[in-house]
Amino acid sequence: MSNLAVGTIGVILMVLLLVSKIPIGLVMALVGFAGFAYLVSPNAALEMMASTCYGTMADYGLTVIPLFILMGEFASNSGITKELYATSNKWMGHIPGGLAIATIWACAGFAAVCGSSVASAATMGTVTIPEMKKYCYAPPLRTACVVAGGTLGILVPPSVGFIIYGIITNTSIGKLFVAGIIPGILLASMFTIIIYAQVRINPSLAPEATAKVSFIKKLSSLKGSIDMLIVFIFVMGGLFVGFFTPTEAGAMGAFFTLALSLVRRRINFKGITKSLFSTASTTGMIFLITIGAMVFSRFLALSTLPTEVAKWVGNLSLSPVIILIIMLLMYLILGCILDTLAMILLTIPIFFPVITTLGFDQLWFGVLVVIMAEVGLITPPIGMNVYVIAGVAKDVPLGTIFKGSYPFALIMLGFVGLIIVFPSIATFLPAFMK
Repeated sequence: MSNLAVGTIGVILMVLLLVSKIPIGLVMALVGFAGFAYLVSPNAALEMMASTCYGTMADYGLTVIPLFILMGEFASNSGITKELYATSNKWMGHIPGGLAIATIWACAGFAAVCGSSVASAATMGTVTIPEMKKYCYAPPLRTACVVAGGTLGILVPPSVGFIIYGIITNTSIGKLFVAGIIPGILLASMFTIIIYAQVRINPSLAPEATAKVSFIKKLSSLKGSIDMLIVFIFVMGGLFVGFFTPTEAGAMGAFFTLALSLVRRRINFKGITKSLFSTASTTGMIFLITIGAMVFSRFLALSTLPTEVAKWVGNLSLSPVIILIIMLLMYLILGCILDTLAMILLTIPIFFPVITTLGFDQLWFGVLVVIMAEVGLITPPIGMNVYVIAGVAKDVPLGTIFKGSYPFALIMLGFVGLIIVFPSIATFLPAFMK
């Protein structure tokens, strides 16, 4: 049997095993190990597995993941998320659907100190959904806005998705972070517009707007959030001018978030311990998926499947943009069976050679991949963010949450088209970096 045939069978087998609900990291590692053992030898596969596990765990570049996750945990356990929400509500509560709009921007604010979409959705969901229920927001809107807002966690820097993409493709993580700033702000703005439009068309989705808060009170509400804004500007500004490496930025962000929480007496020993354990748990999950993907990628490389796919696509009599769109549409299919990190880790080794062959910008493509992976977070049957919010809002049926999420998914797909037409949305800011 040819190497190419073995690689193809390996991909099919992996998809079949995913249906059995075995953790994706273990599935990729198992199939990758078995395929490598068949193509070379069992001893070589064992050596490859050992070197991959050690190499991944010892990779200094990956230390950025637990540092930014820890930063988000400190922010969450110190009550900063509630302050972000209260501030957003004072600024936008008077607009029709204002509480839902405030939720979007609070999610964006939390994403700026978190880096994980699922964590953003889970944390903000526990804070915002009970409040919106209290004010009689319809179930589809009050859940879907958190589902959609949570997806900003993997786009607004720092982003675990960008970190993984940067490591696999040897792309500057700092530039990827900066590339996500403008798209993150624009996407949050588009979510705001779609919420406003929905409430205008169907007023039953939300109650009447609250009384407008005075400008003095709005400014006063910033006191609880201004310190985290300073931390974000300090961390991202240091990355932008080249003062920090991404790992150093994560360390400084986690340190200053903890320091602020201690100074303001918003976190105690129990909160610190909870943050550390939660960071360890999340990091372990991410590292397991990463190791599995690395093992599977080495098997794929040996099978020559990615190379052959790149050659085949390169020889198609289609325009580069059509080929790009076909690849991006694959994420809609994969989103039905895989989570975000698994999609990125599994597809990039195959797609990236094609992208470089076609001459596309790798920063631009990274932003497109992350947004398409976000769409997978809110589409059935997996929709990780939807399941997370279903666990928070136990009184809302899963189908209702998915139904409310469709307008946001369409907006995200339209936004991908906008970035394809105007690449400078993603590449403008990184061009100024040192």
